[in-house]
Amino acid sequence: MKRIIDFLKNWTLPSAIVGGASIYYIFSMISVLDDFSSVASPVFDAVLPWFLFVILFTTFLKIDYKKLRMAKWHLWISVAQISMVLVLVGCVLYFGIKGDDLVLMECIIACVIGPCAAASSVVTAKLGGSLESMTTYTFISNVLTAVMIPLCFPLIDQQVEMAFGMAFLKIMWKVCVILVVPMGLAYVVKLLLPRLQQWVASKTDLSFYLWGCSLSIVTGITFRNIMNSHAPLSLLATIAVVSFVLCVIQFSVGRNIGRFLGSTVEGGQALGQKNTAFAIWVSSAYINPLAAVGPGCYIIWQNAINSLELYHHRKQGL
Repeated sequence: MKRIIDFLKNWTLPSAIVGGASIYYIFSMISVLDDFSSVASPVFDAVLPWFLFVILFTTFLKIDYKKLRMAKWHLWISVAQISMVLVLVGCVLYFGIKGDDLVLMECIIACVIGPCAAASSVVTAKLGGSLESMTTYTFISNVLTAVMIPLCFPLIDQQVEMAFGMAFLKIMWKVCVILVVPMGLAYVVKLLLPRLQQWVASKTDLSFYLWGCSLSIVTGITFRNIMNSHAPLSLLATIAVVSFVLCVIQFSVGRNIGRFLGSTVEGGQALGQKNTAFAIWVSSAYINPLAAVGPGCYIIWQNAINSLELYHHRKQGL
């Protein structure tokens, strides 16, 4: 039993991915469980945001709010993301990309334009990076995304009707609920309930294991969305391969930018680890539902890379 527990501790993220995919497969193959699946599916969809809320709340309890400030790497990672988005949008416009090729490009753009994952701070801290610096960039990234999406999406898909002001406010409202509320609550708890704050902060890996649980749910939902997409198998395979290549590129570019500025871990997580739930939502809501398959595949690849980084970090005894 101890060996099993140690294995799950060391390989939390891949175990969560395999567990989520396996549970979905079991429920999809056994017809007797159909009734339970139809009831459980909306429950998991509703529970997931609360999981993220708790993860961020426990993470923000450990933050030194005095250290939340801008850093040089924030600027250069932002420039890299904006540049990648502009190049991709320019390619769509210049070459007049249509049909399945446009769907593929929309998948890529959704994975690039998406904001830094709110839970990236959890993995960054686990890898020895700066929790405060990563948290600051998460806010910057979300504002940046809220500006880029209403500007870029109507250009790549002529059917998209999106008023800049309304889209910006809608996205910022989601950012407020996801990031600002748990941070504000954590700040109040630090001021008024210091013993509770200290107790939670002493549980060093609590946020990480909660993230593992939520990842299992997200993986199951991702496989459900992919299987229900009714897209040609060749297109799904292409999206999966392209999202993998894109994931490696973004982590690599981010780490190399960060390396020059003394923030290798932070740079890699900032550009590579995306809020895929947000990217799936914005793809389904504003462009093509098939484009949501890209972020769905991306979540598997980014957590595979996170697992390898954590393994390397643990192997070096850091």
